[in-house]
Amino acid sequence: MATVALPGGVVSLTAETADKLLALGSGDAGLLYLALLRHGGELAQARQALDWSQGRLDAAYAALQNAGLVAPAPAAPGRPLRDDRPPEYNTQDVTQALTQDGDFAALQRQVERSLGAKLSPADLKTLYSIYDYLGLPAEVIYLLTGWCVEETERKSGPGRRPRMSQVKKEAYRWHDRGVDTLPAAEAFLKAQKGLNRRERTLLPLLGIRDRQPLDREREYIAAWVDWGFPDETIDLAYQKTLMKKQSMSWPYLNSILRRWHERGLHSLEEVRAGDGSPAAPADSGQNRAARDARTARNIAALRRAAQHTGGDDPGKR
Repeated sequence: MATVALPGGVVSLTAETADKLLALGSGDAGLLYLALLRHGGELAQARQALDWSQGRLDAAYAALQNAGLVAPAPAAPGRPLRDDRPPEYNTQDVTQALTQDGDFAALQRQVERSLGAKLSPADLKTLYSIYDYLGLPAEVIYLLTGWCVEETERKSGPGRRPRMSQVKKEAYRWHDRGVDTLPAAEAFLKAQKGLNRRERTLLPLLGIRDRQPLDREREYIAAWVDWGFPDETIDLAYQKTLMKKQSMSWPYLNSILRRWHERGLHSLEEVRAGDGSPAAPADSGQNRAARDARTARNIAALRRAAQHTGGDDPGKR
């Protein structure tokens, strides 16, 4: 794969490479390839220039890799730390910080209010490690702690509070994603809350009504939302998954949506036009009733098959 940087800041690519990009039919893959050319193959700089989420970047890079246009992606680097391991903070370190650093002292009080309990000496060391070692600003840590409280209540019920070990784990996740400023934290939380709202509408479509999604399931949903799929397209992929696998398979459903995304097919109309599916009839009340009846018959058939084979009931997922 030959690329040539021409004088005057012009970049070029071979006809063979252009043909491969056109064959992909993916606008994201083409944009990412141009960004890589522009920035000397540096993936981090290309992402910064495009201002894409990690999920969108991964999907586009995977398409380029499958076409043989780029090498396998390197492991996602974390943001640089000052050492391989955090220092062993002692009580004196924390006490000194509380007496000499007004921001940290205020953060302690705010975190204790959020958690509804006084921090133990071990908890204070954990908090100081997040503040001093990771270098997250006090206002970011406060938002992070509030988010951990919301997530714990969502998963475990009202009034439940996270442990500091959970806050620390989330702090490392934010740090590695570059969520280390107040604007970045606010944008991240807005995106996460939007994802939670989409989850509440998508989970029933995927047969999940009586439990919270697993972390891996949330990752799948986050990718689909990031790729720009509406609920009805995800539902179509789900129906295809049930017909093919006779039960829910997250990896298989994801493979369907990834293929559509790489081909630039996202709406129901685009998928039906570009994936060989029949065109949708006018969505009258009669059509909707017929579709619902077909879905009910399919699920009933799957349940009968599951009873005969000893498998799980797909309707209870």
